[in-house]
Amino acid sequence: MSNQSKKIGIEVKLDDKNIPEAIEWSATDLKGYDKAECRAMILALWDHKNKDTLRLDLWTKDMTIDEMKIFFHQTLKSMADTLQNSTNDERISGDMRDFCDYFAEKMEIAE
Repeated sequence: MSNQSKKIGIEVKLDDKNIPEAIEWSATDLKGYDKAECRAMILALWDHKNKDTLRLDLWTKDMTIDEMKIFFHQTLKSMADTLQNSTNDERISGDMRDFCDYFAEKMEIAE
């Protein structure tokens, strides 16, 4: 097993009501940045022992509805890519991409 490792960190700044005001993330190979800001994140972790997904979904109060629609669309598209790369199942990942097109149309997202 390799001794190589990477570190990813996430810092969420909250207001007095515990609502995210800022999300900053860092990574050991984040070239050109100490930290990067974002307005939303979706973190999903697979618990293989319990066969369950652990999720953390956060967005700042500055995240607009239009940005959230685009964020979800792009996330769904990347999930289709990940599904194809990890399972080599072109049929179901293609179905997912078709849904992404439908989603973009219904949400009136122009990309």
